[in-house]
Amino acid sequence: MELNGIKPAAGAKHAKRRVGRGIGSGIGKTAGRGHKGQKSRAGGFHKVGFEGGQMPLQRRLPKRGFKSHLLKFNAEVTLTALEQLGLAEVDILALKQAGLVGQLAKVVKIVKTGELTKAVKLTGVGATAGAKAAIEAAGGSVA
Repeated sequence: MELNGIKPAAGAKHAKRRVGRGIGSGIGKTAGRGHKGQKSRAGGFHKVGFEGGQMPLQRRLPKRGFKSHLLKFNAEVTLTALEQLGLAEVDILALKQAGLVGQLAKVVKIVKTGELTKAVKLTGVGATAGAKAAIEAAGGSVA
């Protein structure tokens, strides 16, 4: 097989439909646009969401909430994840290297989801009240 002999599969290519080229073509005269009206005219269309002058839906509905850009700097780690990590001392750098928090994380908080049996010393990492109690019960500390 040569490169100059490659052809598309049969039926893969279609000729462009030439509209408005006489009644014999079956799509002449109005060229599939129907009779009159804005959509039949050249350049006759409107912007997305335009409702003919009526107040558009996206403006009738109330604005609600926002997404904080600071979320990418905050992260949560569960007690279960700490248990699986298996380190005696944990800080933000260790959590980043383990892939438990994103590289952009600046504030990390441990939440009480799951159980902790190993003693873990946290430095530079926050913890909820329940998580702190669970860590201290396991013999660890939160600094």
